[in-house]
Amino acid sequence: MNRSRRNWKPNVQEKRLFSYILDRHIRVKVTTHALRCIDKAGGIDEYLLKTPYHEMDTKLGVFWKAKIEKLYEELWKMEVAKSLLSGKEGRGTASASVSEVKLEERAARREFRRQMYGWSPKSELKADSEGSLPADFHEGMVANA
Repeated sequence: MNRSRRNWKPNVQEKRLFSYILDRHIRVKVTTHALRCIDKAGGIDEYLLKTPYHEMDTKLGVFWKAKIEKLYEELWKMEVAKSLLSGKEGRGTASASVSEVKLEERAARREFRRQMYGWSPKSELKADSEGSLPADFHEGMVANA
């Protein structure tokens, strides 16, 4: 009948997380729940950018959030300026040129993946009369696996 009261303590870990915006590792003490949230957000940079200030519990978190926001804003301005200077200022507004840059980056990544993994456009992968894929298609996939 006489039981001692159970205490629940957070599972705090000291981790070194890499920030792509800062281009360095950050040493922080975080709970395992926060680590799962960071993974879900896509990294420490995205987690800090998405988390509002009123949910930040530590001064260190607020400090890193402010620093990353400042650098992210500077990087964004540099990208917009670079896209405008590359000859796209006559096409429309800055937001239109940014969306064009994003589309070009996506196309470049797609082309890189096609070259790396041996993919080719669907029009080139038409099945022959027997309904099978070209012989070199499977060989390229096995070599890159």
